[in-house]
Amino acid sequence: MKKAGILNRQLAGALAGLGHGDGVLVCDAGLPVPDGPRVVDLAFRAGVPSFAEVLDGLLGELVVEGATAATEVREANAGCAALLDGLFPALALVPHERLKELAAGARLIVRTGEARPYANVLLRCGVFF
Repeated sequence: MKKAGILNRQLAGALAGLGHGDGVLVCDAGLPVPDGPRVVDLAFRAGVPSFAEVLDGLLGELVVEGATAATEVREANAGCAALLDGLFPALALVPHERLKELAAGARLIVRTGEARPYANVLLRCGVFF
């Protein structure tokens, strides 16, 4: 058994299979999950695990070269907007409906227990060298 890093075997395996340019959507419990991408559902109950906790864990495991969130996060979820701005200075913003369209092209969707609106971000994988 791993002693550090992500212990969830489904998530650890999915992350190991990602390559350069692949998309990973980290989403709140309310975002409709499209058919197609692999989904790892971590939601246990409202707020558990939080979007911030899951994102922190993923960023410890992934190289990210870009991130996209919904424009609506700025007005509807100031805490999430501040978190994303702090982590991703070049954060791209698109309308929420467009983010849902982009989600269908993600390779992996990680569903959190987050219960605040617009706590969603699409990460584009980079390479470590």
